[in-house]
Amino acid sequence: MNRLGAIIVGAAALFVLALPLFLKPYGIYLGSMWAVLSIAAMGLNLTLGYAGQVSLAQGAFVGIGAYTTALLMHAGVPYPIAFVAAGLVCFSVGWVLGYPALRVQHHYLAFVTLAFTALVFLVMRNEEWLTGGTYGLSGIPRPVLFGWSTNGAVSFYYFSLGVLIALAAGTWWMLRSPWGRAFVALRENPIRALSLGLDTRRYTLMAFAIGSSIGGLSGAVYAPLVQYIEPLSFALALSLNLLLMVIVGGSGYFFGPFVGALVAVLLPEWLRVIQSYYLLLYAVLVMVMMAFCPDGILGLLHRALKTMIFKRNPPQPALQPERTSR
Repeated sequence: MNRLGAIIVGAAALFVLALPLFLKPYGIYLGSMWAVLSIAAMGLNLTLGYAGQVSLAQGAFVGIGAYTTALLMHAGVPYPIAFVAAGLVCFSVGWVLGYPALRVQHHYLAFVTLAFTALVFLVMRNEEWLTGGTYGLSGIPRPVLFGWSTNGAVSFYYFSLGVLIALAAGTWWMLRSPWGRAFVALRENPIRALSLGLDTRRYTLMAFAIGSSIGGLSGAVYAPLVQYIEPLSFALALSLNLLLMVIVGGSGYFFGPFVGALVAVLLPEWLRVIQSYYLLLYAVLVMVMMAFCPDGILGLLHRALKTMIFKRNPPQPALQPERTSR
């Protein structure tokens, strides 16, 4: 099963690397958007899928990261510094936002993060001296790294893909470290984790802070991709869409956000042929899938693989010891 997973991941990696060779500019742009949304959903999956903390604020952190990057680049700050600053700002804000998670859980925590999303949106819309208000910020340049310009669609696609791979590798390493095991223990049974000596307070804050930071780095890639940002792009709809990506792909599965982002990017494009009904059909398809597959697409595939393996190699009945006659 591990070998099959490695083959699938390798084939998917070759596919995304060769994808720009077969697409037009708009298709390449969608590929870059998939990478950006995968990064944001990966951060939310860390907070929700592994640490079990419900958050409706991930879209707000994408916006904070995007505005931080845009403002710093307009001030003449090099992109690498602006990129790191976006992650650090969101890490700090996420750490503070994590404090309510120490007192409230589940839907109560969702309401707290919902209020935070509304607050961030109001600041973006009303503080025109900083964010440009409803006019937004335009003219965001694309980065030039070591003499390599990312102005072209293909160049920026590989740049966003490289950021995705780097952050995914770091997340993979972290989830297999003691931190990752602590996050899972926090999700499964926080009381038992506390009784075993785990500092649940610190790990709850870290889950929020790291997930928020990854969301901010997603915004740092989103801003130069679209080169124009405005408050409506980071309203509640984005947070709900990211939550949908995590759930549809498979919450708690490492590659769940990648699959969920792919569905969220491609499915609406494919359904546009039915014009005004595509959102309705999109919602119906998602509800049907959630009804029959609450673990998401990867959860469904995982169960199917286990069933196939069970049918091929059924468990052997235990041998009964022979009775000896007296």
